[in-house]
Amino acid sequence: MIKEQISVFDIFKIGIGPSSSHTLGPWRAAQQFTASLKEHNFLEDVEMVKILLYGSLAKTGKGHGTDVAILLGLTGADPVTFDVDAVTPTFERIQNDKKLNLAGNLIIDFDYHNDLLFLFAESLPFHPNAVTFQAFLNNGKAFSETYYSIGGGFVVKEGEDNTQKVQVDLPFPVEKAKDLLHWCLSTGLKVSEIVMENELAWRPESVTKAGILQHFAVMRDCIFRGCHTTGFLPGGLDVARRAFPLNKRLIGKSEYTDYNSWVEAIKKGGNGFNYTLDWVSCFALAVNEENASFGRVVTAPTNGAAGVIPAVLQYFITFCDGYTEEKIIQFITCASEIGSIFKKGATISAAMGGCQAEIGVSSAMAAAALTECLGGSQRQVLMAAEIAMEHHLGLTCDPIGGLVQIPCIERNTMGAIKAITASQLALQSNPDKAKVSLDAVVNTMWETALDMNAKYKETSDGGLATNIPISLPEC
Repeated sequence: MIKEQISVFDIFKIGIGPSSSHTLGPWRAAQQFTASLKEHNFLEDVEMVKILLYGSLAKTGKGHGTDVAILLGLTGADPVTFDVDAVTPTFERIQNDKKLNLAGNLIIDFDYHNDLLFLFAESLPFHPNAVTFQAFLNNGKAFSETYYSIGGGFVVKEGEDNTQKVQVDLPFPVEKAKDLLHWCLSTGLKVSEIVMENELAWRPESVTKAGILQHFAVMRDCIFRGCHTTGFLPGGLDVARRAFPLNKRLIGKSEYTDYNSWVEAIKKGGNGFNYTLDWVSCFALAVNEENASFGRVVTAPTNGAAGVIPAVLQYFITFCDGYTEEKIIQFITCASEIGSIFKKGATISAAMGGCQAEIGVSSAMAAAALTECLGGSQRQVLMAAEIAMEHHLGLTCDPIGGLVQIPCIERNTMGAIKAITASQLALQSNPDKAKVSLDAVVNTMWETALDMNAKYKETSDGGLATNIPISLPEC
């Protein structure tokens, strides 16, 4: 049986918030549908398009920006390059004008309220995040495709699977943590080095490194922007941004217009426990407040958990003198391999596994990466990932109002702190005496996901989502 092959650029993707499974995935699905129309020579014949949202995409779609993402995707806009300041105006213009420029090529009538349907009571069996696109042609025929957004921005078209993608000859194939450890011990290579060797099967090393640094630049800019932007988050909960005032309180009244001088100013404050703790929280808050505001982020491995890895990486850069291109590449590649193991053995979709699949996985990824970058052995790297996930098992996904805000934003701060703690524990431990393996935790997480009630899987049908009236301020 052909196994799924996952690159560092599958786990880390540049996109627009607030959700990888509900925003980025549907956006990509819409782009794929317009590509299918072109491939079948149907595009010029389209008179009307209807979109059907099922399951979790229907229940929390508006709060997660699913409708916005799909309409922008149908116009041909790309989440990597599209101007984030134009997201809301473009969406509103489509609604008000009742016109949609399909693939940027054909203007058709489009009524948001009649042509985009939220089927709250219906779900498709393959995955809770399902969307069907229907194109009605001028010859009376129709063309339809269904897509599943399976987490982390990954999309599967009905009738296809990931094994149908072009396969490459990986020198070090990895399905489970035990496979990774085998390759590490038999070659002496670090986890990050195993990843870089595998990436050579897809592209030259220089291209991989340049792409990783591009992803880091998005993370870096997102943290800096979030720490220097004030106001309230969109969506109706009136959640005030907290990274801005926290940044100002920690660093003083001086304004910094560039990232490097800002980092140097932070370093001058020392490395006391409370000071460091506050900054890690500030970094995570900044990213996820940007994510909640349709900002540009990196799925890591999802948008809802996009703040954990950047916050821990920024901690490493600021407080551990890790600001070199080599260390940044090492951190991100190591983290990606842990994320791929969880995706292969369990899930990174909150709609499938609750928030343990997002914050838990991102925390495990960050813990492993930090451990390797601080000089930990390969066994300690896997141990750190195991510790981080072990203490996220059972974490539910219950976004208030269907928005990626409460409790999602604060959970990123907790995931980042747990990652650092897990790393420190692993570095001070003998992994040969560990009772729990990373593979055992991956299996447990998946079993927990299967047992978890559906109302705790990104539906806003349980937990905080049903116990906190959305009219009340939460911050």
